[in-house]
Amino acid sequence: MYLKKLSILNFKNYPEAALEFSAHVNCLTGNNGEGKTNILDAIHYLSFCKSFFNPVDSQNIMHDAPFFLVQGHFNLKGEDEDIYCGQKRNQKKQFKRNKKEYQRLADHIGLFPLVMISPADSELITEGSESRRKFIDSVIAQFDREYLENLISYNKIVSHRNAVLKQFGDSGKFDMGSLEIWDVQLIAFGEKVYEKRKRFINDFIEIFQKYYELISGGREQVGINYVSHLNENNFADVLAKALNRDRAMEYTTVGIHKDDLEFTINGYPLKKYASQGQQKSFLLALKLAQFDFIKKIKNITPVLLLDDIYDKLDDLRVKQLMELVSSDNFGQIFITDTHPERLAELFSVTNADFKNFFIENNNVKEL
Repeated sequence: MYLKKLSILNFKNYPEAALEFSAHVNCLTGNNGEGKTNILDAIHYLSFCKSFFNPVDSQNIMHDAPFFLVQGHFNLKGEDEDIYCGQKRNQKKQFKRNKKEYQRLADHIGLFPLVMISPADSELITEGSESRRKFIDSVIAQFDREYLENLISYNKIVSHRNAVLKQFGDSGKFDMGSLEIWDVQLIAFGEKVYEKRKRFINDFIEIFQKYYELISGGREQVGINYVSHLNENNFADVLAKALNRDRAMEYTTVGIHKDDLEFTINGYPLKKYASQGQQKSFLLALKLAQFDFIKKIKNITPVLLLDDIYDKLDDLRVKQLMELVSSDNFGQIFITDTHPERLAELFSVTNADFKNFFIENNNVKEL
């Protein structure tokens, strides 16, 4: 699978742009702030129906414009596929495949698999558990439609249960029967999500550790531990034990919406004991393992987006990474950098087929 053409209109800083890509390597170069990453984000829209960086669609419309359009022309298993995303201010987003509009955006997720590697990935280490849950969900949802459906249902039920708990607090009256209606559904969907997350992490760790060793030279031992309230007890018991706290806090304090991943290096917390270079290598290994995992499950090579790879990586590790992603195991790659000659030299050495685009003043030209 690869993206042949991209057209954008009023998207972020671009009034208009149209690009035709290589099926292998595409370099997006230019000074900081020119919009290299915005091209990657437009490609991300075509796969996930949303921005990688800003979940509010209307905020991705260029200033003072009434709408934005993002259109892509893919080759998927030898067949042409047209994907369209349009957002008007104060209206519902339109998303179409081959001119047919989706009724549910969830039906599109996973059809055009993609992995994004960005400096923003540092949030997986520095921020709270929500970022790490989103990582798990973004991987599994690309190959398991049932998982995504169960997760969406679970999150809706949590909202309903929280509303009931808030109502109890406001009224001063408690009705266990009203809560049990939601508990039964919460348990049913939550346990399904938990089991698939647990199975995914068990399968994923070995692939992740292999990539970390390739990137780092095997100098450290790294690990991922799945943290969940359901690891030690069944969900019904967990909810029962938390009932008084839920009533006091007026929201659901336990469940798979509180799951987390614990990252370790040599047995210690990664956030506290790893250098910036080790953390970046950890994140790269996570994302490359995500790529490998999705490729094997779906039998489709995802598009790989590499944003600002020189961030916190020395030249040697960048060279190792580029040699790795230029291999036959990887398909179409998009990569951003401030130095066009640096990327050109790098991919000339690897003999990779590549195109080099230079971005300046909201204009894109092929070098």
